[in-house]
Amino acid sequence: MAEGADPSKHILVVEDDASIALGLELNLQAEGYSVTVSGDGEQGFELARTGRFDLLILDVMLPKRNGFEILRELSQRRVKTPVIMLSARGAELDKVMGLELGAEDYVTKPFGLAELLARVRKVLKRGPRAEGADRPFSFGSIEVDPASRAVTRGGRPVELTATEYDIMMVLVRARGRVLTRDQIQAAVWGENHHGTTRTIDNFVLQIRQKLEDDQQRPRHIVTVRGVGYRFAP
Repeated sequence: MAEGADPSKHILVVEDDASIALGLELNLQAEGYSVTVSGDGEQGFELARTGRFDLLILDVMLPKRNGFEILRELSQRRVKTPVIMLSARGAELDKVMGLELGAEDYVTKPFGLAELLARVRKVLKRGPRAEGADRPFSFGSIEVDPASRAVTRGGRPVELTATEYDIMMVLVRARGRVLTRDQIQAAVWGENHHGTTRTIDNFVLQIRQKLEDDQQRPRHIVTVRGVGYRFAP
């Protein structure tokens, strides 16, 4: 058993390629984990929705239901099992979509086994999100329910895109600290994202249009000239 592996952890692998699934099963078991394997999206979702697994390793391209659909519905059902996504599709958009939908990590095939096992150990060490992380909160006339990612303003629903919501939450969780555009970009898309920081300005403008009473003098998403942005409740 590798150092850092926990034999009490139960991992669900949802992968329709039989050779990859078997390789993952054998190697994860060799690490000391308990492993359940499913070969299609529908069965995999039914197993994952029970919430009894410590980690879900989820392929994107699956029969009956794809990995993005599974991840989206698990999030809606508030299943807190951490997810590592697998995909032969290395497109940046696919990776961003997986992370926006709540995946902890995204691994492109073909992958190195040692690297994947290291990521498994890292995610399992973090465990599920802490209790209270999904507790609703409010600022001004805005109410946010992190569990459902629902936002209302003055009691009316606000349609934030997934990225707009994530940027808002990065600023909220900074608790008033000033974040640079690079820091926001890394928190939302990862350190290796190749977009420009101007993208952050565009998203902040869109967020302000939906949440602020006066976009020219924003109360909550505040610009710190020459640095970045901070959140003010």
